[in-house]
Amino acid sequence: MKRSKKLIAVTGGIGSGKSAVLEHLRSLGFATVSADAIARGIYEDEEVLGKTREAFPDCVGDTIDRKKLAAVVFADEEARKRLEAITHPAIMCRLFAQALACRGNVVFAEVPLLFESGYASMFDGVIVVLRPLASRLAAVMRRDGLIEAEAMARIRNQRDYEKNPPIGHTVLYNDGDLAALNEQTERILHEVFRIDLP
Repeated sequence: MKRSKKLIAVTGGIGSGKSAVLEHLRSLGFATVSADAIARGIYEDEEVLGKTREAFPDCVGDTIDRKKLAAVVFADEEARKRLEAITHPAIMCRLFAQALACRGNVVFAEVPLLFESGYASMFDGVIVVLRPLASRLAAVMRRDGLIEAEAMARIRNQRDYEKNPPIGHTVLYNDGDLAALNEQTERILHEVFRIDLP
């Protein structure tokens, strides 16, 4: 990543509020990119689709059965790691390319599995969004139409930030309403990163 452009990651567990933070940053006029958005189209890449078909033949025919694949990888840690080894490099390659193409000197990137995939050092700063477990659980169930057990399985398959707190990174506690989250986001911009609004 060319350091003429500052790239700041926004990360945190599923349901923590990363997308809400990114949406507010976008509304303020900052350039943003999202690993989640890229991931939704990653199987259009024939190489990624082919490797996934090879690793998970029961989940991929001419097209990929995302629901079936999700059920497999969220129930089996080794399967999840195999899938991530295929998809993460391709997703991050696209993310960095998109970031470099953005206008402005600062780009914010939503990267859900930043620490798990080992990409934190490639960013100039990291904002970790933390949220109480009950709120995360409710958000995931509502957003993805999952029952509690399914939502908890997804949460447990990610880094536990309470047991493994982020050291040396900026933490944003999402424990209030949206207005409070937006206010904290702006405070971090000014006080931590010394970034003015565009």
